Amino acid sequence: MLKSVNPESFISKLIYGENLAALKTLLADYGLRGKVALVYIDPPFATNGEFKISKDRANTVSMSNSGDIAYSDTLVGCGFLEFLRVRLILLRELMSEKSSIYLHIDNKIGHYVKIIMDEIFGRNNFRNDITRVKCNPKNFDRRAYGNIKDMILFYSKSQDPVWNNQEVPFSEDGVQRLFKKIDNNGRRYTTVPLHAPGETVNGKTGQEWRGMKPPKGRHWRCSPEVLDALDKDGLVEWSTNGVPRKKIFADERKGKKMQDIWDFKDPQYPSYPTEKNLDMLKFIIQTSSNEGDLVLDCFCGSGTTLLAAEELSRRWIGIDSSEHAIRVVRKRLAEISTGLCCEVEYDLIAF
Repeated sequence: MLKSVNPESFISKLIYGENLAALKTLLADYGLRGKVALVYIDPPFATNGEFKISKDRANTVSMSNSGDIAYSDTLVGCGFLEFLRVRLILLRELMSEKSSIYLHIDNKIGHYVKIIMDEIFGRNNFRNDITRVKCNPKNFDRRAYGNIKDMILFYSKSQDPVWNNQEVPFSEDGVQRLFKKIDNNGRRYTTVPLHAPGETVNGKTGQEWRGMKPPKGRHWRCSPEVLDALDKDGLVEWSTNGVPRKKIFADERKGKKMQDIWDFKDPQYPSYPTEKNLDMLKFIIQTSSNEGDLVLDCFCGSGTTLLAAEELSRRWIGIDSSEHAIRVVRKRLAEISTGLCCEVEYDLIAF
């Protein structure tokens, strides 16, 4: 059984057992209420199928005929939603006030799950409904469009969650498309207006600059003195009609802000049926937690969340009731670290 510990000295832990009992124990016996910085979960998708695993491969399609059952996804309808709801309530209790939760779910059931998330975390703490491109385009013969996406529901516990903004590098095509102009030195650039919405009545940004005022209903983005400095440095481009715009150079931009459509495809040859993209989990963990924070995945499956957390110097808790999953997780963790601080807890509950 799990034993009570000081939450501040809690080390990474892999738990083999039913996650409802495990979450209750983490709250009651470990004193982890309000200590978890980030939750990512990839629960069953209510597909009414069983996923298999064998020595040769893991089947990502339910009802495969070969291999042992890795896990069953046979709980559907109201039963599935209640199964998820009671666990989400416990997860919220474990989360700190500045924490976030990312719930990865199929688009067939996700809109029902969002209602539950609104109930538990509050509609005002809804951050994003993220569309995740999970695979290459399909060409199945059916009377529907190809399904290449699933969804991630992103909520925070409060209005002030941890947020480390991550910029996505521009592709070569992106640079050419977004920075179409080239200066005399061969540098690619684009231009943006020097004014912004909203009038300034008495401030400097509403004053004249170079004999002109900002357009009606707008104000200069900075004071006339700063605009003079930008022009002196060659950072203002004047059109033939005398309209000024600020130059933005491609080589000075690290990347672009991540939007709510993500292209993180899952492995073609997974070690476990539900294995997710490692770069995606690293992105989530870097954005919504800090080094040393505690990350929790109570449907840890192949352990991708745990690997990402370990490589990014976070503490973690992974829970799964599948013996096959635990075996895969331990193997993958052993491959990335020889000095891994990982306790493996068996007999959390009696099967």
